[in-house]
Amino acid sequence: MAFPIEYEYLYHYDVYPKVVRKDVETEITIRPLGGRTCFFPGTDYEMTVKGITGGMPAYFPVSSQYQSVTVCPDADGVIRFRHTFCIEQEYMLDIAYTDHRGRSTKERFYIYCVDGDLVGRYPYIGDLHTHTTYSDGNQNPEVVCANYRKAGYDFLAITDHRRYYPSLEAMRFYEKLPVGLRVLPGEEVHLPKAFGQFIDPHTIAIGGEYSVNALIERDDVDNIPTDDASRSLHGQCPPVMDQAAYEKTIQETMDSMEIPEGVDRVPAAGLKWAYDEIRRAGGLAIFPHPYWIHDVFHVPAGLHDYMVESRYFDAFEVLGGENYYEQNGFQTVRYYEDQRRGFRYPVVGSTDSHNSNPTNRNALICSTMVFAQTDTCADILGAIRGFRSVAVDTISKEFRLVGELRLVQYACFLLRHYFPLHDELCYEEGLQMKKYVTGDAQEKAEALRVLNVIHGRVDAMRTRYFDFPQEGTAEA
Repeated sequence: MAFPIEYEYLYHYDVYPKVVRKDVETEITIRPLGGRTCFFPGTDYEMTVKGITGGMPAYFPVSSQYQSVTVCPDADGVIRFRHTFCIEQEYMLDIAYTDHRGRSTKERFYIYCVDGDLVGRYPYIGDLHTHTTYSDGNQNPEVVCANYRKAGYDFLAITDHRRYYPSLEAMRFYEKLPVGLRVLPGEEVHLPKAFGQFIDPHTIAIGGEYSVNALIERDDVDNIPTDDASRSLHGQCPPVMDQAAYEKTIQETMDSMEIPEGVDRVPAAGLKWAYDEIRRAGGLAIFPHPYWIHDVFHVPAGLHDYMVESRYFDAFEVLGGENYYEQNGFQTVRYYEDQRRGFRYPVVGSTDSHNSNPTNRNALICSTMVFAQTDTCADILGAIRGFRSVAVDTISKEFRLVGELRLVQYACFLLRHYFPLHDELCYEEGLQMKKYVTGDAQEKAEALRVLNVIHGRVDAMRTRYFDFPQEGTAEA
């Protein structure tokens, strides 16, 4: 993130919609953007519509999916034609023509067709694991949000170590501004010792109504506010436990579990209690970075197996914030092997960023793409729980995707043909967000003016490029 425009046609033509519904006749528009325009009004051109999964006709005459369509530009030079796409996949639209210099050439455009369960679900990209100056990060929550929006993110969770209230601060700050970034409540849960024993690994909580970190009296964290407004989203949360009550809870949890031999009982019970409490709060419980090398791997192999086989967590952070192979590479292999063994769980990708500036090598190396009806917290978390998410690895120039094949294929198309245009719009909004956060009174006023002018552009582009029924229409 952000994704550069790699396909030349995106500079020269606006093609919309880019995503169409299966078995629904759709009008496709190919509009020249100036410069190298090639189509002459009133002239018939032969277009070949090719489904990417069928093979070439010369080699696979039975399965190939080539269709010939005649198209003719209107008086304004815009090609408009109607077509029905019948298989969920990527399609290429090839037009062969003779240019103004008399040379034979070809233009290629791209469309994706989706089946009914993805209709009405839009792609949103976000990060569910970030840090700020409230723990061990380098920027305050408001600047972190601005930097991520500038890089093309649609949603973001602040997840400071042991702290929930920084995410609330960011949410409440941006709720008053005309911005398109959705800020989610979150925290990285570190439980205090129980019976003198550490409880690790860490846990990511997203979207909870209250803080799990703040449910226990603790002396291992400084300067944490204790008022309900800082401990909860709506000012309501369970009472705080003292150490004795906390250890009693861990013991009761431990007694209810069948923990295999060779797995540390106290950490296993602490993790189960934390994941259950996150869900009681209405949040999403994420199992993060087991192959992070913290002297050795962060999560012992036996505990990892037990957590997967018991499905204590809601989603697995299959891609995280390190660029050595062991973390993301081993986690990816583990995910696919678990799938093969019959253990299916949703995946997310997150940066675990402690410095959101682009000078940081690890600032923007992973993300999560969800397919949700809206960008509300409930819909984003519902999409992940419903196995409609893909983890995106942008450590190298060539992105990599982790998830179920159908969604990975769709996400790959979107990263190449939709998100580069989406990110251009997000960049300006992020710049103005940061100016509003860090500027003087005059700069704040100017930033707010610009934000009001550009607000809604990403939503309008989304509506333009996805041929989904809109709320209030007969189709919807």
